[in-house]
Amino acid sequence: MFLLLALAGLSYGQGGPADDREAAGANLPIQRIGINDLLAVSVYGTPELSRSARVDSEGYIRLPMLKQRVKAQGSMPVEVEAAIAEALQQEQLIVDPFVTVTVAQYASRPISVVGAVKRPLTFQADTPVTLLEALARAEGLMPEAGGEILVSRQAAGSGQAALTWRIPAQTLLTGADSRLNILLEGGEEVRVPEAGRIYVVGNVKRPGAFPLLDGSGMSLLKALAQSEGLTPYAARQAFIYRQEAAGSNSQIAVELKQVLQRKAPDVPLLANDILYIPDNSGKRLSMATLEKILLLGGAASTALIYALVR
Repeated sequence: MFLLLALAGLSYGQGGPADDREAAGANLPIQRIGINDLLAVSVYGTPELSRSARVDSEGYIRLPMLKQRVKAQGSMPVEVEAAIAEALQQEQLIVDPFVTVTVAQYASRPISVVGAVKRPLTFQADTPVTLLEALARAEGLMPEAGGEILVSRQAAGSGQAALTWRIPAQTLLTGADSRLNILLEGGEEVRVPEAGRIYVVGNVKRPGAFPLLDGSGMSLLKALAQSEGLTPYAARQAFIYRQEAAGSNSQIAVELKQVLQRKAPDVPLLANDILYIPDNSGKRLSMATLEKILLLGGAASTALIYALVR
């Protein structure tokens, strides 16, 4: 009887597998392990082998007394448990090991939200999150946000180009198409570009830089409406200055009077176009001045526009 009580007391003092799991901490949502993730490894009855291990840059972890490294990247925790148990048996350290592996910290699934958001940030996707949830963590879009949200994800396999989704911001936010609220699993960059601008200078009542907020574009007539119309001394001809993709500048003459009288079609404008309305004397801005307006952008360019037309 004494011997049975002693053995029972010894068994109670050592604990069981459930105790080891509890000591290792609660497991995070189960996902495949990646580089820099922190794992809690517990080997029942062998505290010298139980420890935390971070996955190195090659995807492996090291444990004390084990000569070989254990591959962890791309595996589920239960698969790493089996690999550690097999390694312990191969090196004859433990005859029949009972191993538990839990993820203490995910560090391999960063999601970055940058650009025209109120609080740019990078966070770890412990669980998959939707695009709207990621934007909510960044406290939403800034007023100057453009009409598109760009989501980039590195394709599987080295050397592969990143995959990019172009999401219409207004459609996403209104919930008109639930398919646009894509699921992010980590490794994505969410970029919110600022809206493009149309610059209106010269003989208009309110010259300035006008953003293309809704992504629907702008035309010459819309730009004139934004700038509150022409002054009495505006010329009959306007000019659009445009930066081409190759870096060169082009000048497009527009018969303004014909467009206003509906005798010629309205002219579409592109982001960063400068619409210049000269006065009756036909004086034009120099190309150097126009390039400065394009390079400055935003509030600085608006201040320069006002200075030029005073």
